[in-house]
Amino acid sequence: MYLNIIVKTFVLYFFIIFVYRIMGKKEVGELSIVDLIVTILIAELAAICIEEAKSSILVSIVPIIVLVITQIGLSYLTMKNESVRNFVDGKPSVIVKNGQIDFTAMRKIRYSLDDLMSQLREKGIKSLEEVDYAVLENSGTLSVFQNTKDYPLPLILDGVIDYDTLKEIKKDKKWLDKMLSKEKLVLNDVFYAFYKTGRMYIITKKELL
Repeated sequence: MYLNIIVKTFVLYFFIIFVYRIMGKKEVGELSIVDLIVTILIAELAAICIEEAKSSILVSIVPIIVLVITQIGLSYLTMKNESVRNFVDGKPSVIVKNGQIDFTAMRKIRYSLDDLMSQLREKGIKSLEEVDYAVLENSGTLSVFQNTKDYPLPLILDGVIDYDTLKEIKKDKKWLDKMLSKEKLVLNDVFYAFYKTGRMYIITKKELL
């Protein structure tokens, strides 16, 4: 019986390493909700298999494979479809804008002032007066930009327009199309574009090849 448990543990250990290689590298703090759920389920399935000495190892391996295929398929969809991406991963929330706290945004995500101050202290920031912009990322980490007017605002990500940014910089899609046309580009050519100090900066998909 003990030999069976040792073999199962050994096989599952290397199998799960292989599984996470397929799903992609991420730090624990960067896991999305879906990644975290998959991680917990894989751990539970592995534990059940090891605890049930008489059960076949396939009882865990098969559902883990199903989870991995589902996760990879969902990851592909989130890359290609903005609606799916927003539903699965959510959107980063601007908590502090131009030095002012956005309490409406905080209420929507149930993020308190204590949470904000705690995360600012973790970054060595003593006062809100030092902060120009603060963005709560999907992973729950807080990105802070201190007293800078050069905060880069994302306009396009993988061919998808960020209309919130367009609204913030008081521009519209016609303006964006015109700027792309000047560079002889179309929307699908753009991997990432951001607006900074009155200019638009573009990284094309070709540059990543």
